[in-house]
Amino acid sequence: MSDLVSDRGMVKREAATEQEAPHWAATGLPSPGMSWNAVSKGKQGEVSEQHGLLHVLVVDDDSALRRACCDAAQAMGFSVFSSGDAKEAREILRHQRVDVMLLDMKLPDGGGMSLLDQVKTLHPETTVIVMTAFASVASAVEAMKTGAEDYLTKPFSLEDLSGALGRAAQMHKIDKQSRSLRERLRTQQGMGGLVGQSTEMEKLYRILSKVAYSTHPVLILGESGTGKELVARSIHFNGPNTSKPFVAVDCGTLVPSLIESELFGHVKGAFTGADRSKEGLLSAADGGTVFLDEIGELPLDLQAKLLRALQEKEVRPVGATQSKPISARVLAATNRDLATMVEQGRFRKDLYFRLNVVNLRIPPLRDRRGDIPLLASHFLKQMVRESGIERSFSDEMLRIMTEYDWPGNVRELENAIERACALSSGPVLHMGDLPTQLQNFRMQRAAAFPDEADEAGIDRALRGGAASRGIVSIAELEKQAILGTIQQLKGDKLMAAKLLGIGKTTLYRKLKEYGIGEELQD
Repeated sequence: MSDLVSDRGMVKREAATEQEAPHWAATGLPSPGMSWNAVSKGKQGEVSEQHGLLHVLVVDDDSALRRACCDAAQAMGFSVFSSGDAKEAREILRHQRVDVMLLDMKLPDGGGMSLLDQVKTLHPETTVIVMTAFASVASAVEAMKTGAEDYLTKPFSLEDLSGALGRAAQMHKIDKQSRSLRERLRTQQGMGGLVGQSTEMEKLYRILSKVAYSTHPVLILGESGTGKELVARSIHFNGPNTSKPFVAVDCGTLVPSLIESELFGHVKGAFTGADRSKEGLLSAADGGTVFLDEIGELPLDLQAKLLRALQEKEVRPVGATQSKPISARVLAATNRDLATMVEQGRFRKDLYFRLNVVNLRIPPLRDRRGDIPLLASHFLKQMVRESGIERSFSDEMLRIMTEYDWPGNVRELENAIERACALSSGPVLHMGDLPTQLQNFRMQRAAAFPDEADEAGIDRALRGGAASRGIVSIAELEKQAILGTIQQLKGDKLMAAKLLGIGKTTLYRKLKEYGIGEELQD
């Protein structure tokens, strides 16, 4: 039985017959009785302990090499299946989940490339490591373009094989964590303060779930009030260093003369008033995350020093002669167009590229209107928990909030709901409780779309009530509009609901709030 040989080592197999290594199709079990040489000692069960039981499929027409690969994978803790051709491999994939596939590119029944293409199409979560004796750059590039994650050239050593399998296991773990995080972000309202199920937020969650487990710098872009710091905190607290510090630095509010001291620290006596040494914010993170908010406000001379600190992973406190290492991940955010600032010479190009390894663009609230009811409900629940007073939105208020453009984005929405809760005199929040700009927006819409106002019927009732009775609350006007409309229609509640532009269920709920039974009394 042949060995796998390389210039760095050799995979040796103890005597094993075909009876000792029964075929998958016959038993459904991996080959038993396999063993590693001294190179693999200490790796027994390593993968299963770290990543849980993973399934490996080895596809190669060379039976000796196939069994040796099974031996190696089994020793690392994988559950192993094997096949000598593409047809049988497809049959295995139909009935068995496969996490990692070792695939020979030259198979007797049509080649490995077509099988690779099928696997990545039907089972994109499977990590594929291709093997070939034909060490051509073209075949490697083609395999990688098709979706292969790693590449081994025959003959390869145990170190090569174990390294590739280890990387595949780690990749599978990260992908699993990424999918789990994305699902949590999508299904748990308010996860890390991020709320939304729109297409735009789904895209954000998908990227977020990937960058949370990396160490690359991330540039977070978005208008003021979109929640850039919430995104930064979500990246940190859903990543592997969640127990480490999260240090937020607002570059726009730091006093220019003290920015360097705040970021890098200073030693005692470095300047007037420095009566003791101080640790900088970059050092204080200590393996955690530094969030540089409004990075576009940083002066050019400080940009150069920050770039050096990021490149060298060390800082020199003001007044010190020695540098000290830093180990923090850097996230930066801005509402400015940094690319334009680079062209204008107001932001260093090298720092821009250093920070812009990955960028996340947070959509403004007007581009994800479907999330406004979810966000409004989320903020209202927070207010209810704080005050202990149950509240709800009127239908008109919720409709106007959804139609409004929210130039201040999520922050403006939260402030508007907080104001409404503070001013409301009852359990239901109405248009009159909202800030002036939203009430003006409602009036402009009523003037621009008179048919829409007539169809609702509410505006006429409100104006009529106010003219004859003087100043009354919005809640009272709404009650008068509902009861007056029902009376005019001689008790036809379904028609009243239609004319008022509200649902039947909402109408009956409001009648119950007014203390009126099933039948309206004249």
